[in-house]
Amino acid sequence: MLRGLPPVADPNVLVGTETADDAAVYRLSDELALVLTVDYFTPIVDDPYAFGQIAAANSLSDVYAMGGRPVAMLSIVGFPRDRLPLALLGEILRGGAEKGQEAGVSVVGGHTIDDQEPKIGYAVVGLVHPDRVWKNVGARVGDRLVLTKPIGTGIISTAIKKGAAPPRAVEAATRTMAALNRDAAEATAEVGAHAVTDVTGFGLLGHLREVTAASKVRARIRAGQVPVFLEVRELAAAGFVPGGTKRNARAVRGVVQWDPGIDETTRTVLADAQTSGGLLIATPRGEALLAALHARGLAEAALIGEIVEEDPLGGIQVVP
Repeated sequence: MLRGLPPVADPNVLVGTETADDAAVYRLSDELALVLTVDYFTPIVDDPYAFGQIAAANSLSDVYAMGGRPVAMLSIVGFPRDRLPLALLGEILRGGAEKGQEAGVSVVGGHTIDDQEPKIGYAVVGLVHPDRVWKNVGARVGDRLVLTKPIGTGIISTAIKKGAAPPRAVEAATRTMAALNRDAAEATAEVGAHAVTDVTGFGLLGHLREVTAASKVRARIRAGQVPVFLEVRELAAAGFVPGGTKRNARAVRGVVQWDPGIDETTRTVLADAQTSGGLLIATPRGEALLAALHARGLAEAALIGEIVEEDPLGGIQVVP
């Protein structure tokens, strides 16, 4: 789709579309660059305030994943004004604005259209030093892979829409999706990393594939070490799998080498389309990063694998 667009020739564009990174980066000076991102989606939880919080945390995450500090947000809203009360939209926007305040960022404007299906998201502007931008390219052989949040939110959200999600799964997923990735980014900056991305719509395997392809390396993932929300495996086995997760699984079929011991449910979960997921970090100091994350209260962060060899095709191996 993007092949028909004119190429970007501006030398101040430090990160554009060429590496499928989390946000764009535009250099203003030798000391300062802008981080630019936008994201929005339809409701994934029933509570409007929580939905707004998750939408804001999800949008802010892209700035954190680039090593940036968010400074301003603009809301993007689609809302069926003749079918739903505007008070509902007010709660959604309040959730997003208060999450922005938690991040030290104000919602300074936005745009709303009349839409049959509610949608909410944010365009976020951040700041970063041009020499300290994180990208999804740069992972090296020997790096450890760290994931800072559990996966499975796509499966849980699908179960919510069907009225089948266990309350404790809903509570855990909602709390985690609404959590900022700020602490994870601060820990990563403290310890150091070669490549960073956040895990969202393309799932763990899809975003790892972006890292391995851009870095021309092969990764090994230990499925048993990947943190997964409680009830997710049972929900996946029962068929509560979103269309995005199924597309993700098909997209990585040719690049993932599965150990024969990996069952079909695990394969589905590892491809699950996430919302406001954690950071996926390739670092030479895996144990130190994990300790720094745990010290900041990110108890579910885990070492999930490593970069094992150079690979021009950017492959992934999944073992038990």
